[in-house]
Amino acid sequence: MGFEKQILIDGSGHLLGRLASVVAKAVLSGQRIVVVRCEAINISGNFYRNKLKYLDFLRKRCNVKPARGPFHFRAPSRIFWRVVRGMVPHKTKRGAEALNRLKVFEGMPPPYDKQKRMVVPSALRVLKLQPKRKYCAVGRLSHEVGWKYQDVLSTLEEKRKAKSTVYYERKKQLMRIKAKAEEEAKEELADVNKQLEAFGYA
Repeated sequence: MGFEKQILIDGSGHLLGRLASVVAKAVLSGQRIVVVRCEAINISGNFYRNKLKYLDFLRKRCNVKPARGPFHFRAPSRIFWRVVRGMVPHKTKRGAEALNRLKVFEGMPPPYDKQKRMVVPSALRVLKLQPKRKYCAVGRLSHEVGWKYQDVLSTLEEKRKAKSTVYYERKKQLMRIKAKAEEEAKEELADVNKQLEAFGYA
């Protein structure tokens, strides 16, 4: 992963542990990372098995005073954040600063809805999980263990996708108009284009 000012990753369709390991390594090396659509991250293994594992995790608490921890996050973004935390030396200054470079969100809040999003091929479910294997979504797991915003998020996502479709149709229309204009003015601009090519602007 090349070093950039900030990398925006669309978590949809990625495997939880594989994505977390790539993100953990990147934030430790100084890269700022934002992960959106955490509710659509996948976990290998069927849903029932993963739910039993999470319910077993919920039983782990401090008997003397449960408010001391461990804290069981229910939101998909926080579940992902906690997995990354487990791969980072978070009790040291270096690890704490690395975690500060990571931002996680359910859905796609502004301004990230209008920015270019990346995927991590080494963590994609379609590439790394055999087709016959079962998997589940973190969003569904969260919903069944106490996360309350699945319906709110689905409404917001539908609105965002509708807006995105309108924008994309408009963009395609403008590209067609531009291509047509370039074709019509091809002969007039032939000399100019030759000069530009000589300067390396092909």
